[in-house]
Amino acid sequence: MKTKTAFITGASHGIGHAIAEEFAQAGYTLAINCNSSVKELQIFAEYLTETYSIPCLPLIGDVSDEIFVSNAFEIIMEKFKQIDILVNNAGISHIGLLSDMSLEEWNKIIQVNLTSLFCCCKYAIPSMVHNKSGSILNISSVWGNVGASCEVAYSASKGGVNAFTKALAKELAPSNITVNAIACGVIDTRMNHCFSKEERKQLSEEIPAGRFGTTKEVANLVLSLTNAPSYLTGQIITLDGGWQ
Repeated sequence: MKTKTAFITGASHGIGHAIAEEFAQAGYTLAINCNSSVKELQIFAEYLTETYSIPCLPLIGDVSDEIFVSNAFEIIMEKFKQIDILVNNAGISHIGLLSDMSLEEWNKIIQVNLTSLFCCCKYAIPSMVHNKSGSILNISSVWGNVGASCEVAYSASKGGVNAFTKALAKELAPSNITVNAIACGVIDTRMNHCFSKEERKQLSEEIPAGRFGTTKEVANLVLSLTNAPSYLTGQIITLDGGWQ
């Protein structure tokens, strides 16, 4: 069986880090990305290669920058000849009143959380269409489904991710390429470390499962979806412990 290649954005820590290791453990060839945690990503790539005996290519840059993404995919195709799985995980948050938010802050959220999908999908699709197979997974949020006070820009960007997912799935289904998203609830990552111990406790009590989700659980679901029947496409799958 031919080894598949996956490209995972935002892989230096948190959800992306867990997804990359899940795919490495399953024997995938990997390209992993981050924008600023250069040393961490390089060390992680070396760890994945040594631990799981798979090629792992670290790519440093902003995936909302089309020039960087175009160059990154040239490198991936030159080295691995194909791209089978794209996991759009890179993302940032912003907590605060909309009236206090600057246009620069708004644009940054939209660029990192939504424009990055456009850039990465644009350059991943030709290889997938050529092979008549492929899977695109977008990491979204429950706030993209229902919205959150004091996280308007983040909610809007993730709502955009959800609509993007559904539309692109329809576009690519004739080519046997699936496009799905995972709307994550509260996952135990550093993005949620802004909450105090008491706030974390109160938030856990609101969740029927009684706890935050783990990055490993998200990674398990991502890998499962890439191996799911091709008839499963255009779906926003909520992973939130029954919260929303």
